[in-house]
Amino acid sequence: MKRKMVSALLCATMVAGMVVVPAATAQAADKKVIGVTMPTKDLQRWNQDGTNMEAQLKEAGYEVDLQYASNDIPTQVSQIENMINSGCQMLVIASIDGDSLGTVLEQAKEKDIPVIAYDRLIMNSDAVTYYATFDNYMVGTKQGEYIRDQLDLDNAAGPFNIELVTGDPGDNNARFFFGGAMDVLQPYIDAGKLVVKSGQTDFETVATANWSTETAQSRMDAIISANYADGTKLDAVLCSNDSTALGVTNSLEANYTGEWPIITGQDCDKPNVKNMISGKQSMSIFKDTRTLASKVVEMVDAVMKGGEAPVNDTTTYDNGTGVIPSL
Repeated sequence: MKRKMVSALLCATMVAGMVVVPAATAQAADKKVIGVTMPTKDLQRWNQDGTNMEAQLKEAGYEVDLQYASNDIPTQVSQIENMINSGCQMLVIASIDGDSLGTVLEQAKEKDIPVIAYDRLIMNSDAVTYYATFDNYMVGTKQGEYIRDQLDLDNAAGPFNIELVTGDPGDNNARFFFGGAMDVLQPYIDAGKLVVKSGQTDFETVATANWSTETAQSRMDAIISANYADGTKLDAVLCSNDSTALGVTNSLEANYTGEWPIITGQDCDKPNVKNMISGKQSMSIFKDTRTLASKVVEMVDAVMKGGEAPVNDTTTYDNGTGVIPSL
């Protein structure tokens, strides 16, 4: 009886000498799974990025494996490895540290899994297929121009005191933000119209690990104590994003008694929008992550259908192995 059942089962999977794949297996093979990994849930913007990306990919007909890495590099490496081994057919990666993923992405390359670096360029890996980002240099340029215009640096006598706070040294974008702003501000520093009283001007010194609010606040505490506790006026603080701006604002509220300085930012996080309304932060750059997500979905869709992703920059972003085609 058992032999008859087995024979019947085998016959049910054979038609004219061809193996018929069971329905469940066929469905699994038809799945189009996109792995998406974001750095952390601690910053509002990455929650928005992940949510927008997941929703739009699902709407386009893909299954999504969305993971957040809690700003822990080994966690992100493990997540990517699991995505590769579980059958994800494409990866969208917002890296914690642009230099930390070369080894695990070799596995993706070996399996011909395309990789889109999302808003943070993954460095020193030839497994990166595309890069999708905002114009990060222009973000910094706009912050620098805002300070220039608000202080009227081309006409006012000055000098004006400024301090500099940028982002994570492992995030390649931080260098673009800082570079864009400093290309505007550096001539005024060189001319003595802007003065950095702390003397802290090089990228490595003004960088903020993990874009941490607490780290930015602690550094600003020390700067105020050493340079502005005697009532010296602080005219502006260049902050590359809102989490660092929040730390600077917290420090000023606790330690600074002078006239409130200009404070820049980026991302329009909710606490910072409230600070702008109350006059504690001067500006922020709003980058609509829904737009970036929709563009990445277009890239994913093009590649998954056997084509090439749309790009509009093939000269700017060299990750150490060559220029990465970028949108």
